[in-house]
Amino acid sequence: MTPTLVLQTLIAITLIFLIVIQAKGTGLGRNFGASNYHTKRGMEKTIFYATVILGMLFVGISITIAL
Repeated sequence: MTPTLVLQTLIAITLIFLIVIQAKGTGLGRNFGASNYHTKRGMEKTIFYATVILGMLFVGISITIAL
C-alpha cells in the first residue's frame, strides 16, 4: 500500500467523523424551511473549516492517484 493511499484513507475517515459531528443539529424541519439562520462560532466554525480543507485535500489526492 502506497503512502498516498494511506493518507487518503486517513483523510476519508477523518472527513466522515467531522461530517457526522456537524450533522447532529439537522432534522426534517430544516428541509422544509423551518430553521433559524445562525452564524458559526467557536468550535463549530473550526470544524466547518477543517471539513472544507480536508475535503479539498481528499479531492486533490484522488486526482493525483488517478493520474
